[in-house]
Formats: sequence, C-alpha cells, structure tokens
Amino acid sequence: MVLTSGDVRLRPIEMRDAAAWRAARERSAEWLRPWDATVPPGNAARPAGFRAVVRTLRGHARAGTAYPFVVEVGGAFAGQLSVNNIVRGSAQFASVGYWLDRVYAGRGVMPRALAMAIDHCFGAGELHRIEVAIRPENSNSLRVVEKLGLREIGYAPRFLHIDGAWRDHRLYAVTVEECPEGMLVRYLRSLESQE
Repeated sequence: MVLTSGDVRLRPIEMRDAAAWRAARERSAEWLRPWDATVPPGNAARPAGFRAVVRTLRGHARAGTAYPFVVEVGGAFAGQLSVNNIVRGSAQFASVGYWLDRVYAGRGVMPRALAMAIDHCFGAGELHRIEVAIRPENSNSLRVVEKLGLREIGYAPRFLHIDGAWRDHRLYAVTVEECPEGMLVRYLRSLESQE
C-alpha cells in the first residue's frame, strides 16, 4: 500500500532503501540517540543489519501484526513510521512509532505521515484505536500528537528501554469515533484555520 498527501508519501520498506536509510541514520545519529530504542542488557540482540531488520518487519507485516512504512518527502527517503503490535479480536488496536531524518524536521512531515497512517489503520486496517508512546522530554514528538489532537491517556513509568535505560513515556491515543472525517482531513483543516 502507498499513501500520499502533498509531497509526503508512505510506502512499504524495501531492501533497496538500505543506502538512504543508513545515510539518514548516520546524518541524524546524535539527534535521534535520546529517542532510539535499545536492547536491555542480557536480552537477545536486535537484528544485526538493515537486511535483517527489513526481513523481520516484512515477516510481521505478512503475519498482520505490523505495517512498516518508509516516509518520503518529494520522493526522497525521510524516515520511518511503523504501526506495531496490531491486536485483533475484541481489542482492534495498535501502537505507532516513528523517526525522521533531522533534515526534514519542523516541516510538518511527521504529523501528515502519522495522520495518513491512522486513517489507513481505521480504514483498510479495520482497527479501532491507535496509541503513541512518547518520552516526556521529546518535545518534537509531543508536538506531532498535539498537532493531530490525540488525547493523553496516561503515564507509563519505565515503559521502554531507550538510549541505554528504562524510560518513562506519556501515552496518547485516538479512536475511530474521535475522527469520523479522518485524521488527515482533521489535520489539514487545522492548518487552514491557522492561516
């Protein structure tokens, strides 16, 4: 599936993204370090290289437990957005994580990308609820959910292992009933009202 709004596009991650992915990660390494997931001591390591990461993500996608997207701006690789931990049955929810190359920060790329992903989850994905967990210090990510109007639903102490330690997170969520017109339409409407 490919999702597009303006010059922002979400598409499945592919092996051919390796060079652009590595360049973005290297260019933004220090900027992303405080927000990147790490493996706790004594646990199994993450997939070693990009190919292993893509194989793992594609396996989750085939199993229906994830939607791993590349974020592009004007056709250029700009970051990654993954819908993870998709739960079916009576829950019908998922969590979303994302990162953006520093070069594209502050341009409204991630709110637009997240809005498209949420709409896909609520439409074709037939999910009911989407959650986003954000470190309290991550003002850029907090601004993304603020722009989209996601509700803060809680606080999770020592929620994820990030940058070498267990870190607290603020939890945000939205349900399909909260944006009947679609998250992207709601976001674009909010942009128009600011002009």
